[in-house]
Amino acid sequence: MYATVLPLTAYRDAIDLEEPFRSTTGRDPAARPAALVREALDLLADDPAARRAGLRPGRADRLDDPAARRLLRAVLTVREPDPLPTGTARVLDALLSGERLARPTVDAASLPTLRDTHPHTTYRAADRTALWQGDITTLRADAIVNAANRALLGCFAPMHPCVDNAIHTAAGPRLRADCHTIMTRQSHPEPTGTAKITRGYHLPARYVLHTVGPVVDGLPHEGHEQALAASYRACLDLAADIDGLRTVAFCGISTGVFGYPRTPAARTALATVADWLDHHPGRLDRVVFVVYADDDHAAYAHALTGGTPPR
Repeated sequence: MYATVLPLTAYRDAIDLEEPFRSTTGRDPAARPAALVREALDLLADDPAARRAGLRPGRADRLDDPAARRLLRAVLTVREPDPLPTGTARVLDALLSGERLARPTVDAASLPTLRDTHPHTTYRAADRTALWQGDITTLRADAIVNAANRALLGCFAPMHPCVDNAIHTAAGPRLRADCHTIMTRQSHPEPTGTAKITRGYHLPARYVLHTVGPVVDGLPHEGHEQALAASYRACLDLAADIDGLRTVAFCGISTGVFGYPRTPAARTALATVADWLDHHPGRLDRVVFVVYADDDHAAYAHALTGGTPPR
């Protein structure tokens, strides 16, 4: 176990956490997305990440628009958190701002509560929580939770279908840069069950809470459950330290490539959040459990209405 975990006070000013993000673009963010993609690729053509992602001289000119966008995503995914070439930030801000405007978003505060959607549940926090199936990068919440890895720099595998990759892709490369600033100050990998917070940049959420959940191979044991609960508590504790932060949306921590079985994970999530809300009355207006796939939704439905109720 690491001796120290970097506290919020040691990095909040370094990443301008409380400063609302203002895009550097002076362009119309809804204009020319395909042209912006190709301009960004041209600017990044000499970047060391370009070759690793498969960008070769003249290749972008031979690709159709969707393929060019995938190539740009790959370049940004494998790219280290180094300063961008001159002019690239403005182009990416214009592109990502336009993509955000083009995506439908959902207001977390307007979602029906679990009391509304599961009226027969015995879950004691049903009137303070919600279950929503969708893409967490389209949710307007004060903070969304990212299931991160121990490096806390995002997923470096192009097009990998993890929430870490999706969140960094939508937020843009500033998110990785902030994570790098934090982790450089911490000087060791993020321990399981802790959390950090950054701005959300081009996400509809103002903040991102990054946490590392336990890795499970087979059935979870008590230690796994304690570590998973610690991740949920760490995110909520950190959210409570930010003035004005009233809504938090959780992804399914550890239930993807980290292997935690979905239904036990849902029970732990529900119980931990209920305990925290009971001990911090009125601090948050809404906690949302976000699920993406049907089997994730079924796990929460089972935990709420089937078998043994979650605590």
